[in-house]
Amino acid sequence: MHQQIPHSTFDQPYTIHTSLLFNSRTLKFDKDRSIRVNPKTGRIISVTSSPPNLGTVSHPDLDLRGDTVVPGFVDSHAHVFVHPYSETPSLYQERDESLTERILRAGNNAKAGLKAGFTTYRDLGTEGAFNADIGVRDAINRGIIPGPRLFVATEALASSGGYEIRQENKIGGTTVPRLSDVCDGVDSVKAGVRRRLGAGADVIKFYAEYRRRTLRFPQPTWPGSKAIKYPPYATGEEGNPILTPMNPPSTLFDQEEMNSIVREAKRAKCPVASHASSPEAVIMASNAGVTTIEHGSLPSEESLKTMKKNNTIYVPTLCVADVELDDKEYRKAVLEHAKQANEMGIRLATGGDTGVPAHGDNVRELELFLEAGISLEDTLRAATLGGWEACGGDWCGYRFGWVGEGWQADLVVLEGDLRKDTGALRRVDMVIKDGNVVVDGGILV
Repeated sequence: MHQQIPHSTFDQPYTIHTSLLFNSRTLKFDKDRSIRVNPKTGRIISVTSSPPNLGTVSHPDLDLRGDTVVPGFVDSHAHVFVHPYSETPSLYQERDESLTERILRAGNNAKAGLKAGFTTYRDLGTEGAFNADIGVRDAINRGIIPGPRLFVATEALASSGGYEIRQENKIGGTTVPRLSDVCDGVDSVKAGVRRRLGAGADVIKFYAEYRRRTLRFPQPTWPGSKAIKYPPYATGEEGNPILTPMNPPSTLFDQEEMNSIVREAKRAKCPVASHASSPEAVIMASNAGVTTIEHGSLPSEESLKTMKKNNTIYVPTLCVADVELDDKEYRKAVLEHAKQANEMGIRLATGGDTGVPAHGDNVRELELFLEAGISLEDTLRAATLGGWEACGGDWCGYRFGWVGEGWQADLVVLEGDLRKDTGALRRVDMVIKDGNVVVDGGILV
């Protein structure tokens, strides 16, 4: 670090001096900028050219010259209640971990994400913990625990039997947590949106599709269970492989139901995220007017054209392909699909379905954007201003993802010159959230 941070918070406006500052609007690295911030409001007062021949900087000002400063990163698809499935499969987390344990893990996960430079999370579902994300969000907002600014979905909407824990043994009244707020039909989906809004959701999420016929050919889900001995096989069109041949995804809602979800949410100025992988689901959800498409992983030029036409934001969650897919050719196709979306001018936001990959390793999604051939500047935009747009833009109540007057003072300081060494994404020298310096994952108080 360039200077020792005293163990007391800044309580008066101070100035941050930079030599290399990423501008997420112009996609350029601005040189020699000074940022005046007010930690009491959490916002930026001004951004100006640094004084010529700037010498030694004294407390309370911060000298960040020599490092790369970027707006605070946004993880646009995270789950703070989830930890990697390589540690514990999703079924066991949802069914067997106590709510107390899951809440404590959520606090640790939030702290890890903040330390990694992610000052905002769009958290898209508790995965069986009902509305507990609201309490975690509020605890962070009240300064009780450290973590990114959370925008939460509570429970996602899905149709009957659409997104739920699959269990073969239902004899004797065995129960499992519900994974979604179930609704069927136009009136029911409108009521579902109203329930989520009333519960305190910042964003509405719905499953445009899912593998709802999993119990036709169930996979082994407990020690000693047997796999289907002679599984069926399926073939897709050339260049369009099927992700799960035995249990392919299918749409959960018809077009009018999706339209109604979006209309009801937008009446309340609430953004909408849709889980959609197949071209059919992506096209339907995009035409319904959703804010973002999550995953969209089955390559399709038609789905990209539809997102472009509707100005839909695309969150490709490349980490899912990186973590879960053994098929290297399919992984390559998923990355190429994201690159093509960028080349077509589709707005992108970075979000790794974090939780499946570990919190604290969120930057892996940015690395995969770069691996896909997306430029550093476009990747940084997707991880900053693109994240703000995914959270609803001005609808979300804050402005973040860009360093400018009146915007939140969220900054990540990366060691060295990021333009010359993208490995600096993992060398986080300092994190500032709402104008307050983060030390060891906690806000200085």
